[in-house]
Amino acid sequence: MKVSDILRVKGGTLYTASPDDSLQTAVETMAHFDIGSLAIMERGELVGMLTFREVIHNLARNGGALGTHTVREVMDGGPLSCTPDTELDAVRPMMIERHCRYMPVMDNRMLMGVISFYDVAKAVVDSQNFENKMLKAYIRDWPEAESTASSQ
Repeated sequence: MKVSDILRVKGGTLYTASPDDSLQTAVETMAHFDIGSLAIMERGELVGMLTFREVIHNLARNGGALGTHTVREVMDGGPLSCTPDTELDAVRPMMIERHCRYMPVMDNRMLMGVISFYDVAKAVVDSQNFENKMLKAYIRDWPEAESTASSQ
């Protein structure tokens, strides 16, 4: 299974912010849409990611206040990314090693979407459930003659 399979199921909604937006505005956007990340875009290119992790670190440094920071001051300016052709078996260890919950999907310099660790886990579980269902159906429909012959 590839990252493109997740994007196809997930749909094309992409939430973005500018690096010059206030952190307050970005957090309000994240809360309003109930999302954990924003892709930070400047002149049509991805320049970073803002996730709840960066927001929490900022709150801890500032005594619980967002302050007057801009997104640029808080965002991850070098996010881990993958391509639509990346296999999920490669994405999982990348996300685990870097404790990365959100990963931009890039096709050359174009942002195609953002996948979450939840998206990856759900895709794996759905795939395993489908495989289990097929195996159970195969076992249940085992031809009677073969079943009897093999038990003798």
